[in-house]
This record gives sequence, C-alpha cells and structure tokens, in this order.
Amino acid sequence: MIKAQARDWFAQRAIIEVDTSPLCLVPVSDPNIESVEVQFSAERGRRYLQTSPEHAMKRLLAAGAPDIYQMCTVFRDGEAGARHQPDFTLIEWYRHGYRLEDIVTDTVSLLTTLLDEAFPALPVRRQSFRQAFVDATGCDPVTGPLDDLIAAAGNSITTDGLDRDQLLDWMLISEVVPTFPATSLTVLHHYPASQAALARLCPNDNDVADRFEVFLGDLELANGFVELTSAEQQRRRFEADLERRTARGDDAHPLDEQLLAALECGLPACSGVAVGFDRVLMLALDEPDIRRVQAFPACP
Repeated sequence: MIKAQARDWFAQRAIIEVDTSPLCLVPVSDPNIESVEVQFSAERGRRYLQTSPEHAMKRLLAAGAPDIYQMCTVFRDGEAGARHQPDFTLIEWYRHGYRLEDIVTDTVSLLTTLLDEAFPALPVRRQSFRQAFVDATGCDPVTGPLDDLIAAAGNSITTDGLDRDQLLDWMLISEVVPTFPATSLTVLHHYPASQAALARLCPNDNDVADRFEVFLGDLELANGFVELTSAEQQRRRFEADLERRTARGDDAHPLDEQLLAALECGLPACSGVAVGFDRVLMLALDEPDIRRVQAFPACP
C-alpha cells in the first residue's frame, strides 16, 4: 500500500522509474559505509552489492535520462540492530535543475504523503547544520577550533585518534539530533564542506555543502544533495576517501572510473535524494524495530 502511494507520487510528477543492476564493479569509497563483497569465478573476480543506486543513476542522467527514480534493495556491511539492517529498501530520485530548496520541498512532500495517516499535518522545521550544532553544544562545527569540539564532548567519548569529521558525526548523533522535536520533521541543511560527499559546495559559502538530511524526531529518513557535476572535484574527493581508509588500515579500492567518465561527458545540473523506506514504514506502522517491517530480516 505505501509503496503504491510512493509510486503514485512519482507518477503524478512524471518521474520515470528505472531499474539498475545491484552489482557494482567497485565498492563505495565513503569511509563510513562498507560494501558487501560477492566472489564469482576466478575469471570474473569480485563484485560488490550496491550500497545505493546513485552512481548508476547518475550515469543514466549523463546519458540523457529525464527525471528518474528507483525503489530497490541496497546492502551495507556491518549494520544491524533496531534501526539498521545489512539489506533494506531505498527510494532514490533525481530532478533536473533543482536547487536545494526545491529538492527539500520534494522530499518533505513525499514523506508527509507517506506518513499522513500516522502523522496528519506533520510540522516541518528547517535548521542549518551550523545553527543546530551551536544551539546544542555551543560550538561552531564549520569554522570553530577542534579543541572547542573536544572540550564540548567532554569525557563522554575518547577523542584520541578521531579526526574532525568523525568527532562531528559522533556529536551530531549523541548531542544534536536528540534535541529534535519527536513529532516534527527536521530538515538539517548545509553540512560542512568536509562532509559534502557527492554534493556541490554552496555557491554562496564554500565552507558548507548543498547537502541536507531529514529526521522525524531522532530517526534519520532522508539524505540529499545538489549534485556535484565536476569530474575533477569528484576524483579528488574519492581519493581523499581512500586516503582516510588507508590511514585507518582498511583496504584501498579502485575509484569508480565509470562514474567519473560519465561526469566528464557531462552530468546535467540536478539534485537527488535517498529515503530509507523501511524507516518510513516503521513510523507508518508504529513499529520501533526495523526487523518488524521486513519480511525476512537478515539479522534477526
């Protein structure tokens, strides 16, 4: 029923459904996400299950596809618990020419549509990453000194060996997100440039990126970007990801040259967002555990 509502929402906006392969030649570079490896025959070698259809969908956009969406299973190693499973359903879509405020409005519209029965007239609040951090911790996460962040963390975490972004990630989850109202959607926008991922930097302030996330209470539901279209900048970010992986002793992987080639050919100006469908279903059915909304949870 809720999947049908989602498909109807996309159909009303003439966004075309696509279906890309869940197998990838290279794993994701993001140091915070681990791919699941699949071993084929010696001739075919290794493949990886998609952590998101993002790279494949951007290749379609670069080849001339219109606004597109996909509803698919994705896989992430090392994730299990009441809010995480190694496989889950992702709804991901891309809109040509959309600015940050446009794709945020899109995302809020879909979420409020899918959650209308459980949360009628759901309030929506928007707050910058910087302001949310200052309000919760008194620290500026974008340009403030690292020592201030360490002092704000106090004795609640061992900061030895953590870089700035790892500390920001921990403080966001432990100190900032718990302050969000339990019965409101919170749109957290303009993340620090160091956490841009595949988003472009904000044209008006290169200290921050055109990236946002949406939460209901402390539950993250969506992550979106105004997409980076520069192959050169994306290559540098991939290389920085691999350097971080190598520094902590993880395997270094090849870059996704197919995506970089698509960016070189020309990715049109666009914005994209991914919504964790299983978490939306948890809220719609008032279930506190993601395993209760999956037919066959991988980690019971």
